[in-house]
Amino acid sequence: MTATRRTLLGAALVTPALLRSGQALAQGWSPSRPIRIVVGFPPAGTTDIAARLLSEPLGRRLGTQVVVENRPGAGGNIANDVVAKSEPDGHTLLMQTISGGAINYALYGARMPVKPEDLAAVGLMLRVPNAIFVSPQLPARTLAELVALAKARPGVLNHGSSGAGTSLHMTGELLKLEAGIDMTHVPFRGAGPMLQEIIAGRVEVGVDNLPSVIGHLRDGRLRPLAVTTKERSPAMPDVPTTAEAGLPAVEATAWFGLQAPARTPAPVLKRISDELNLIIRDPDMQRRLADLGGMPPNLTPDGGTSPETFDAFVKAEITKWAEVVRRSGARVE
Repeated sequence: MTATRRTLLGAALVTPALLRSGQALAQGWSPSRPIRIVVGFPPAGTTDIAARLLSEPLGRRLGTQVVVENRPGAGGNIANDVVAKSEPDGHTLLMQTISGGAINYALYGARMPVKPEDLAAVGLMLRVPNAIFVSPQLPARTLAELVALAKARPGVLNHGSSGAGTSLHMTGELLKLEAGIDMTHVPFRGAGPMLQEIIAGRVEVGVDNLPSVIGHLRDGRLRPLAVTTKERSPAMPDVPTTAEAGLPAVEATAWFGLQAPARTPAPVLKRISDELNLIIRDPDMQRRLADLGGMPPNLTPDGGTSPETFDAFVKAEITKWAEVVRRSGARVE
């Protein structure tokens, strides 16, 4: 038998074996130890809330403990780096966000510790509006009144966010661009510290994901002015959209989804994604997410998600936010 014939015969034998192995893995992969979901922001923010809502049902369905590990800093980049360097075996996941997964690639440029191809898509969990709000001590009850006040006092008002490069920071930059106003950005290490400063009146204006601020908006400790989605949020139906307030270009939907280290086997990604789909379709989970202002992924015809559709979604977001960063001239130190 020639070397060429031996090579072809070997390939013919190996390929079906690999296919059978992949099919078995897709049907039967199970974790061999606890899974960690790494979160790039401190506790109490929306990213942390989403991860903790998911951890218990995901662990139950996969037959192991799922722990949430907070690794805050650099707008999610520390968590990105931790996960990208982890073993690609399904036991380390990242609760990715619009900042760490899209905005930061343009904002940090060459200083970005990872590339998009260093992380693999698992699935999108939820989308949420950003809310624009003010301290009750500020005499502005509508977005138009805030714009007028900012124009009368250029550079005097401060707008807070949970960190430079987050969707909250960039939503504030979009507002300034489209309204033609000048406010000073004050980044915090997470949503919790930012909200406390605005409640106390030391920072006047804030932008936050609706789930982490909704309690303060409902009890009057903060005054909502607008949400940044095309439609009003069912969780706060009396709050107008930015389009209704005359600024339709100020549109930003924050999102939260799972990624894994690159080279994680595709069947493993699919198994976790399939379980994610079942969890987010559970009526009790849907009620909990809706009460926080969350919206379903809607990346697939049945309203769910998949590794392929989430990957395409993230690539489109990277392109979109690169243009916003360019227009705003935003930078991080």
